[in-house]
Amino acid sequence: MTRDIVSEISPKPGDRIDDLSTPRPIIDEDRMTANITRVQSYMDAHGLNFRPHIKTHKIPALASAQVAAGAKGINCQKITEAEVFADAGFEDILITFNIIGPEKLVRLAALNNCIAGLKVVADSTATVNGLSAHFATGKALTVLVECDTGGGRCGVQLPQEAAALARHIVGKRGLTFGGLMTYPKPNSAAAIQAFLAETITLLKRDGIECPIVSSGGTPSLYEAHLVTAANEHRAGTYIYNDRSMVRAGHCGEDDCAMHILATVVSCPTPDRAVIDAGSKALTSDLLGFSDYGAVVGYPEAVITNLSEEHGVIDLSKCSGSRPAIGDKILIIPNHTCVVSNLFDRMVFHRDGIVTRVEDVAARGLVW
Repeated sequence: MTRDIVSEISPKPGDRIDDLSTPRPIIDEDRMTANITRVQSYMDAHGLNFRPHIKTHKIPALASAQVAAGAKGINCQKITEAEVFADAGFEDILITFNIIGPEKLVRLAALNNCIAGLKVVADSTATVNGLSAHFATGKALTVLVECDTGGGRCGVQLPQEAAALARHIVGKRGLTFGGLMTYPKPNSAAAIQAFLAETITLLKRDGIECPIVSSGGTPSLYEAHLVTAANEHRAGTYIYNDRSMVRAGHCGEDDCAMHILATVVSCPTPDRAVIDAGSKALTSDLLGFSDYGAVVGYPEAVITNLSEEHGVIDLSKCSGSRPAIGDKILIIPNHTCVVSNLFDRMVFHRDGIVTRVEDVAARGLVW
């Protein structure tokens, strides 16, 4: 297929969503804007700096909209993601990942030299020592201590360990202690507060200032004000929202800006429909669900199985009309962040009419 033909069939502003080839994710502009405004207004009302996590969308234009609404910088997960956003003009970037190995440290140093406000995290002396060895000469790197306040992933386990690691950072050449960071489990404000407050007390005894105290997560985002020790919150999924956020009570289905547009390609039995959206479009990430997304307009339909290119929908509990071959349906995915990494471009619309198409600029950049 020639490049001209590909261009002709690609979505363009003014196209009708109903006429687009599937499967593809589509983003409702008005819902997305409302999500940005609602969360930023909450953070502003409680005096919290807000640092959106761009892994949800991976699109510089959307990060610009978040910053324009009042966000303080952005949160990236990997160096290559951060490079894309640095190239787009973002200066205040926090990478919330332990960065290990000389090949990554070379790229990290180059990034640090390019922007004014790069920050990283560490949860061990091994990570800190590796950073110091590379940054001992040249521009200093700001490092936050990552704390495990109950999330059970990375992070030092006790406030005493956090304070000790902060002291270690303060004593290392080429590094500046930037504060504390945690990615907690949802609905655990009291535990987060206790851990961070005790750590800050220990640091004050040592005369160590803690400029940034950063908590995070979308599911319990509206509890951020209960963690009074924190002065910053990070969240990503909120910009689109998804089925897991609806389940968490963070939003309703009408707040979900991302849908997967899919076509019914087969109805082998009255109780089974097959769509053209499989694991390469919906992802196999269950996030605790037993099925693979919510079918808009068919609440009893259950997406029971995904192969790479096919999705199987059980219609046996549907009491009303059922989708037929050729029908296009909308699906709220379990997890929007993974969907963003599956597509080169994202189609935006308003009232079913395409408004723009954005490249997913940081797609696939996972190191």
